[in-house]
Amino acid sequence: MPKKPIKPFITYSDQINILTQKKQLNISDLSYAQGKLRDIGYYSLIDGYKDIFYNPMTRTYAKGTNFTDIVALYEFDENLRSLVFKYICHVEQKIRSLISYSFCDAFSENQSAYLNSSNYNISNKNRRDISKLISIFTYEANQNTEHSYVVYQRNTYGNVPLWVIMKTLTLGQTSKMYSFMLPSIKSKVSVQYGNITEKELIQYLKVLTVFRNICAHNERLFSFETRFEIPNTILHKKMNIPQKGTQYLYVKHDMFALLIAFRYLLCKEDFKALKKELTKLLTSFSMTTSVAQKNKLLQAMHFPPNWANITRYKL
Repeated sequence: MPKKPIKPFITYSDQINILTQKKQLNISDLSYAQGKLRDIGYYSLIDGYKDIFYNPMTRTYAKGTNFTDIVALYEFDENLRSLVFKYICHVEQKIRSLISYSFCDAFSENQSAYLNSSNYNISNKNRRDISKLISIFTYEANQNTEHSYVVYQRNTYGNVPLWVIMKTLTLGQTSKMYSFMLPSIKSKVSVQYGNITEKELIQYLKVLTVFRNICAHNERLFSFETRFEIPNTILHKKMNIPQKGTQYLYVKHDMFALLIAFRYLLCKEDFKALKKELTKLLTSFSMTTSVAQKNKLLQAMHFPPNWANITRYKL
């Protein structure tokens, strides 16, 4: 199958001409547009954020779309990444604390405890992954010199307790550790979140890990969907998320699914603060563009019309 021709390099002036003449995008300030294309790049700005304004059939922008609309969406997504990352870090800190406390309470504060494979739920399925995790622990506890707090524990006490070593793990590694723990310890952790089972907590952590990486790598967030799914929840039912048979059509691995995950994993005060900040971002976007553009954005995020009611229902 023949490949498409390589896209040629084009100057900023040519980029603007393509947008205005060929794509029918309104640009009132050419100097401003050129500055944004220079600072962000055509691919990252236009190709990254045109979708909700663009008709792929006609290959032109919807009538009345302005260059500033695309910039506003880019800036919204930038602020959304910062907001999501902030609260994922809150979840990350709590799960680290709960895991280290529950594990050490069951075994001990000695590093030999978390380096012992018999203290995990060993099975043929996860034996190899547990071995890899313990290898990471072994390196961090005994060799790594990048973390001064680990070196201090190692040199001062000859022991790096789990609550210290947990700070060196990624959220993905933390999620895997939780999934490998003994059922009794997993239960002690999950019960701290209220109405969440151990299996559901694993699902939530997998979803949060992927979204965290999207934020950390500065990728487009608002319309992102992961292959992992959050569990079906009472919120899906109470907010009337549409179904096909027994399957929900959306809000399983998208932005609103992430918001539901936050509803379960954050404390009440944190979630209210998150919702308030998110509402502020959406209001700012609609003031910069229009209410119609805001509605397109919400649809792309798979936010239902009644999304603001998410705090009204008990979990």
